[in-house]
Amino acid sequence: MNWDEIGKFLFIAGVVLIVLGGIFMIYDKIPIGKLPGDIQIGNSKFKIYIPVATSVLLSIVLTLILNFFSRR
Repeated sequence: MNWDEIGKFLFIAGVVLIVLGGIFMIYDKIPIGKLPGDIQIGNSKFKIYIPVATSVLLSIVLTLILNFFSRR
């Protein structure tokens, strides 16, 4: 690894941390985890939560972001 690759990695890691920090700050205002395709089963004693739609949405977004940064 040379210094250019390390610098690029650190820059991208910093941007990712800033974006994640912003998401956590406004977490209550975005419907992640409460989408119509998410499955919630349970009663007063137990709950099962299967985030199907949230997983698909995050997969699409992360794929687009990684494809954008990996193109040369």
